[in-house]
Amino acid sequence: MARFVRLAALGTAAALLVGGCGGASDDGKDDKAGERSPTAAQPTGASPATAALPASLTGQKLDWRRCRGTADSPVPGHAWQCTTLKAPLDWSRPDGPTIDLALVRTKARGGDRIGSLLFNFGGPGGSGVSALPGFASTVSSLRERYDLVSWDPRGVGASEGVRCRSDKKIQAAEAIDATPDTPAEEQAYLADATDFGEGCRKAAGPLLEHVSTTDTARDMDLMRQVLGDAKTHYFGMSYGTELGGVYAHLFPQHVGRVVLDAVVDPTADTVGHAENQTRGFQRALDDYLKSTGQDPEKGTRKIAALLDRIDAHPLPTSSGRELTQTLAVTGIVLPLYSESGWPTLTSALDAAEEGDGSELLELADSYNERDPSGKYGTTTHSQRVISCLDDKQRPTLRETKASLARFEKISPVFGDFLGWDTAGWCHDWPVAGQFDTPEVSAPGAAPVLLVGNTGDPATPYEGARRMADELGKGVGVLLTWKGEGHGAYGSGSSCVDATVDAYLLKGTVPKDGKVCS
Repeated sequence: MARFVRLAALGTAAALLVGGCGGASDDGKDDKAGERSPTAAQPTGASPATAALPASLTGQKLDWRRCRGTADSPVPGHAWQCTTLKAPLDWSRPDGPTIDLALVRTKARGGDRIGSLLFNFGGPGGSGVSALPGFASTVSSLRERYDLVSWDPRGVGASEGVRCRSDKKIQAAEAIDATPDTPAEEQAYLADATDFGEGCRKAAGPLLEHVSTTDTARDMDLMRQVLGDAKTHYFGMSYGTELGGVYAHLFPQHVGRVVLDAVVDPTADTVGHAENQTRGFQRALDDYLKSTGQDPEKGTRKIAALLDRIDAHPLPTSSGRELTQTLAVTGIVLPLYSESGWPTLTSALDAAEEGDGSELLELADSYNERDPSGKYGTTTHSQRVISCLDDKQRPTLRETKASLARFEKISPVFGDFLGWDTAGWCHDWPVAGQFDTPEVSAPGAAPVLLVGNTGDPATPYEGARRMADELGKGVGVLLTWKGEGHGAYGSGSSCVDATVDAYLLKGTVPKDGKVCS
């Protein structure tokens, strides 16, 4: 089972769009008259959340060394260094057992260094250690004044990463219908969810109760102290925006220059997120269909009919594996993350209509991190253990079935899948969830720049405005890009890139509501 909610798919996030600016603009000068500047990086008193931390944590001396490659990530260039940071397993017992968090950095090139700029690329479950070096060319301008730093959050990758089942079991589970049509399929679907959760419990042990977004936000503030920064400067994407909002709530006095791009709606619960994303992907599909000269309603019905046929009779592929309906939906989703992927989607759909599922399967495998040898990545495992600890809501089978008509009305292509996902994702999970929606209010924090993309399928644009409102008056500042794809920075808009760079490098806060077209 693959979940689309809050997954960052950075490999396809760069849409090749070039747009101009509309609305307010800036001239690039520091702290321009009439605009607000983030609070200068002056030392502040310790917050209640960090006041009692032992010196063994806050006084750590990090041993930065040349990074080593892994099976999933090659060795980055000589400019990159890696280390580990010790953090409490249980933040309610900061003097108790610790876990190791993997960090990566490249140092600032210029002499006028601001500090460290932390990155989280989404998920939850994405590895920052492997992602940041690949993202370096996009953020090269930021390296002039920042050490660029990222990490594998707890439960991810090299930071006590959780693997809940074997590659063999993952592939076997692909045959399970994620949109069950019969009582037997429903039973198999929920039994698989129970089995996955039990595998996570065995693999993670005590860590399973300590991988929440709140835990990781506290890890971030420990990083700030150990890295020697008075303020946390941060760039969060997709799920990383939720993490940034939670951090701002917990540590408003430590908020420095913070950018949140592809913003998660903090007011939505589990079902609300699924509904938002159903709308977002259908909106992206409509835009794709229009680009090919098709009527969106007719084109959607055609794709839905194809998926129904695949549900009854999976398609053969050149690999010898079958393309199931679940894998087909996953294959359709991936190219919708970026407008540059639309031609690939056309080719894959045309081939499927002719009875060949090879191209859609290749796209699904890419999304599911499956290599040609049959080895799978673990992002989905980490995503599930983090989100199921965060999310308190556990829709029952009865509640889910009652909501399916609403989901299918929103999208005949994605509604069934995302509706059923609300029942299966955290079904029978070994630990209870912590909240219905995250608390992100941050009164007194410096201005936080939110970047919303009107064509974002995974984190629909409306979430950016809601995050701004929840952060509070004078804190959330919204920048809108009228574009396509998941995320905005580095996606082809010189207006977006210049506005974000001016904020991070010069402290220039744009007018709330600025639009880049």
